[in-house]
Amino acid sequence: MEKAWQVFVKQFVTKGGYHNVLDGLGVTALIAVSGLLIGLVIGTIIAITKVVPKYKFLPKFFSVTSDIYMGFFRGTPIVVQLLVTYFVLFPALGLRVDKLAVAIIAFGLNSAAYQAEIMRAGIMSVDKGQMEAGRALGLSYSATMMKIIIPQAIKNILPTIGNEFILLIKDTSVVSFIAVVDLTKAFRSIADATYEYIIPYVMLALFYLVLVIIITILIKLLEKWLRKEGKETRLSNKKDDWRDRLGKAFKGNK
Repeated sequence: MEKAWQVFVKQFVTKGGYHNVLDGLGVTALIAVSGLLIGLVIGTIIAITKVVPKYKFLPKFFSVTSDIYMGFFRGTPIVVQLLVTYFVLFPALGLRVDKLAVAIIAFGLNSAAYQAEIMRAGIMSVDKGQMEAGRALGLSYSATMMKIIIPQAIKNILPTIGNEFILLIKDTSVVSFIAVVDLTKAFRSIADATYEYIIPYVMLALFYLVLVIIITILIKLLEKWLRKEGKETRLSNKKDDWRDRLGKAFKGNK
């Protein structure tokens, strides 16, 4: 084991293997963050089509289309979607797209299918009176949804979005199927160069573990901050309410 460790250190430090690891870490983070943001945008649009009143043809059509979309991306493995996007979809369209861009698109489309249900649950968790209040103020349905409902829904689903991000971080390990050099590919290159596989793969597991722990801590800190902000807002509203009541009582005594 000591010899294997020395071989790993030589390849990692002396021969510059850490450069590939750092580059791979950046690629992993880029794919996960981009996929999460793309998924959030598309998922929000899909979620809106699921909750909008279906009195007319177009809402019904978009709802059915969304069901088909989510059924496909939730029912097939991410690695299959990645391979189909790279080797089938873009060649069929006559497009030559960079491998990293393909990975980002595939992960974004996959994440959207899951975030759509997350966002739909978040929208449903917002009190119906919020929509009625927005419409009463003269806002359109779409304006009320984007300015009042969606911000509250995102706050409610933040922990679940964090879990989705963690899943994306771990799922990026399959992008090496289309020769994208991510964190997994970088450590695999070290293992292939040294013919020592135990230490490189153990270190790979530790890298992912540390990443997930850091993200989990950041999510918890963000949740704590949001709870604090919400508590301060409620206290401020209560103070304003008592001031209004005292003001009215004072005027009544006069």
